[in-house]
Amino acid sequence: MENFNIPETMKAMTLVAYDKLQLATVPVPKPGPGEVLCRIKSVAICGSDPKMIHGDYAWTNWPPYYPFIMGHEWAGQIVALGEGVNDFKVGDRVAGEAHVGCGKCDNCKKGHYTVCLNYGKDGHDGGLDMGHRHYGFYWQGANAEYNVYKTSALHIIPDNVSYDVAAMTDCAGVAFHGVEMAGVTPGGTCVVIGPGPIGLCAMQECKALGAARVIVVGRGAKLEKARELGADVCIDFEKEDPVQRVLELTNGIGADEVMECSGAADSPMKACKMARKTGKVALIATYHAGDVMIPANTVNFNELTIVGSKANPNVSEQVLHFFSTGAIQGDKLVTHTFPLEDYEKAVDIFEHKKDGSIKVVINP
Repeated sequence: MENFNIPETMKAMTLVAYDKLQLATVPVPKPGPGEVLCRIKSVAICGSDPKMIHGDYAWTNWPPYYPFIMGHEWAGQIVALGEGVNDFKVGDRVAGEAHVGCGKCDNCKKGHYTVCLNYGKDGHDGGLDMGHRHYGFYWQGANAEYNVYKTSALHIIPDNVSYDVAAMTDCAGVAFHGVEMAGVTPGGTCVVIGPGPIGLCAMQECKALGAARVIVVGRGAKLEKARELGADVCIDFEKEDPVQRVLELTNGIGADEVMECSGAADSPMKACKMARKTGKVALIATYHAGDVMIPANTVNFNELTIVGSKANPNVSEQVLHFFSTGAIQGDKLVTHTFPLEDYEKAVDIFEHKKDGSIKVVINP
């Protein structure tokens, strides 16, 4: 077993107010029963991170207090074990999930721990700790040199997968949960709207699950990246009507499944219009607009199934396998890496899509 010299303090990037970040020196946390201490090697910036910094999630009580350490897409190495941990060992390379449910409510018992009924009751405010953790949103996250995690949040990284790629397990898992809920028709046609990191993962996952043709709707450099990663048809929505084009490509029938990953307010409407009768639509994005329009008559008359998808329950092992086999080309999604000290610069490049950025990774 390796021995790691664990310091008393560490660097952490803290959110101290909306739009105000500060590099701080804080105590290294100690693992409790059923927990491990991890040395954070890589943290991928998620689309939710800039929104959280700007206060767009104030209605959700994210963050619940200041100063707060964000970061939820991460990979690292276990350096210390808490009491009773026997399913992992010091030195293990692991990728983390953001959600650990309470394990006791009806949803958790059914495996739906990302929609735990005790969400938010984590005891951070002095109240009763019901056991839910949402790392990087409601519980201390990974934008630091170390963090403590419950072992149920962790998955072993295959030897041929780098920490930078493994940090995208959460992102690719969000995509895969939605893809899995919608299902993929073997030999059928899938559409992916929005070739950001989640959409690019969803496109590759649809291919891996046997779709004969994956059509990607987007624009610019990210649409070109979709083409490079194996999209069969790319539709630039600035140049042609994506609904009309999908119907043309499917002889007027429509796509078997549509994965909506863009978050644009009009995309759920378009997704329903381009799905075939009895088709499936997965809403994998979140929406600035809050409530968005759905064509109810189209949904009814065509007997569409619309699935909502939250986070990445029970999919991390499959996603890490996809990274290992190359079914998801993780190395081609990581475009930039930065040290923790340059976090604000990294967020700016990611948020404003500078320098062809797709996935921007921090190495604490």
